[in-house]
Amino acid sequence: MSSRHCQVTGRKPGFGKQVSHSHRRTSRRWLPNTQRRRYWLPSENRHVVLNLSTKGIKTVDKRGIESVVAELRRQGVKV
Repeated sequence: MSSRHCQVTGRKPGFGKQVSHSHRRTSRRWLPNTQRRRYWLPSENRHVVLNLSTKGIKTVDKRGIESVVAELRRQGVKV
């Protein structure tokens, strides 16, 4: 798994072309705004560290860390 990958939403870098004023095209990447966040998991009495996009952070805030970690484990992600 690449480091610029959201564990909750699955967002990854986008690819395309950068077009200059003279219309010369070169490859580029649009990186998602991913951040490393540490959350307290009360059920296991420990912290978990997740790589999340800003949308993923909002998802955790809305659904709760317990629900998100349970969903990740169902998908087979080691947390």
